[in-house]
Amino acid sequence: MKLIDNHISYAEFKAKDLEKIKEFYSVCFDWTFTDYGLTYISFSESGLQGGFEKTENDIVNGALIVLYHSNLGVIKNIIIESNGKISKDIFSFPGGRRFHFTDPSGNELAVWSDK
Repeated sequence: MKLIDNHISYAEFKAKDLEKIKEFYSVCFDWTFTDYGLTYISFSESGLQGGFEKTENDIVNGALIVLYHSNLGVIKNIIIESNGKISKDIFSFPGGRRFHFTDPSGNELAVWSDK
């Protein structure tokens, strides 16, 4: 998949039990999984890449849409200038870096980069 600035490239969900989630989506939809430690799994064979993050908190809105941008600093400034709010500053993870933001309506999304 070619990475294109400003396109949705990943969907991330919350899960209480990663093993049960893997079993459910494997059986129901034939998704495949890759484990990244004890608190994160990614999925493929779903039409869109994504993952599940383990949480102990109540899951209210368990989906996080992740956009791609090759320059996190540039897009972060554009978001701030457009009245978005940074909810989690830039951090590293296996495969790249990302940050989270809320739009003017309060929806939380993330932007990641492999650069």
